[in-house]
Amino acid sequence: MSTTPDVMTAFTSGLADLNLDEDGTPRSGEKAAGMKSASATIYDMAATLSGKGDLWNWGMYDADLVEEIRARVPGFGEPWTDGFSEQLYFLALRDLPIGLDDYAGREVLEVGCGMGEGLNFLSRVVPGARMTGLDLSPKAVARATATLSRGDALRFVHGDAEDLPFEDGSVDVLVNIESSHTYPDLGRFLREAARVLRPDGVLSHIDVFTRQRSATMRRAAAATEGLEWVADHDISDRIRAAVRRRMAPGSHFRTTLNRRRMNPLMRQIVAHSQILMFGGMFAGYQPPPVIKVLSKLGVVPWMSGLPMESYRHQIAVRR
Repeated sequence: MSTTPDVMTAFTSGLADLNLDEDGTPRSGEKAAGMKSASATIYDMAATLSGKGDLWNWGMYDADLVEEIRARVPGFGEPWTDGFSEQLYFLALRDLPIGLDDYAGREVLEVGCGMGEGLNFLSRVVPGARMTGLDLSPKAVARATATLSRGDALRFVHGDAEDLPFEDGSVDVLVNIESSHTYPDLGRFLREAARVLRPDGVLSHIDVFTRQRSATMRRAAAATEGLEWVADHDISDRIRAAVRRRMAPGSHFRTTLNRRRMNPLMRQIVAHSQILMFGGMFAGYQPPPVIKVLSKLGVVPWMSGLPMESYRHQIAVRR
C-alpha cells in the first residue's frame, strides 16, 4: 500500500468486507492489520489536506435541535458552518441519561475523534468536563493537539478503538460517531467500551449501517457483558435532511467550495467526490451530466459506496 490508489483500494475493499458480511465474523491477524493501516493512512491524508471547518461527518438537520444549541452556544451556525456536523455531536450527549448541566468534572472520551473539531465543539456545550479524543490516525491526533488541545480540559491521544489505552472504570461517557463501521472486530470495541466505563457510565454510539452490519451490531451488543442497551433510535430521516441541504445550490458547502481557487470542472469533481463521501447515495444524490460523462470516460466514479440501510443512535449504560 505504497501509493494512494493502493490505499484507497485496500480501504474500500476492507469496508465492503466488513459491512457486507452476512455472518459478521470478526477480522483478526493480517486482514485486521491491513484494514487498520489503510484506515490510518486515509485519515492521515485527510488531516493533511482538510481545512478548518471542513465536513466532519454526514451531519444531521433538526430545526428544534438548532435552537437548543443556540441557547447553549451563542452565535452558533452561519457564516462559519452549516451546523450539520455539530448537531450530530450535540445529539450524542443530549439524549443521554445525564443532564447537559451535569458534566462538570466528568471524564468524556471520544473514540474515533478525527481532527478533534467535534469534541472541541462539545467542550463548549458542556464546559467543565474533562475531554479526551482518541484516533488511529497519528496526523489527525497531531493536528488536533497542535490546534485545539487545552490541558486536561481537552486533550488528544493516538490509539486503537479495539485496545483502548485507558484504565478500567475511568470514563463517564464514551462517544463514538460514524467510526465503528471501519472496525475489524466490533465486539472487541464494545468490550473495551464496557471495560473503561465506570458503573452507570454511558456509551453513546452513532453510526451508519448496512443490513448486514446492523445484524452484526445486534449480535455483538447482546454478547457484550456489562452493557445495558437503553435506546436505539433510527435518525436516518434527519441525516438525509442534512445531506440534501448540503447538496443544494447555494448551500454553505457549495458556497465555501466556490471560494477555492480551482477551475469550474475541478470544482464539480471535488463537489461530487465530497457528496459521495458524506452520504450522497444515502440521500438519493444523482450526479450532474458532466460527471456522468466523466464517469463514462473513467475519469471519476459515477456512484460508489455501500448500500447503507439506516443511520442510528444507540445508547448503553454500564451495569
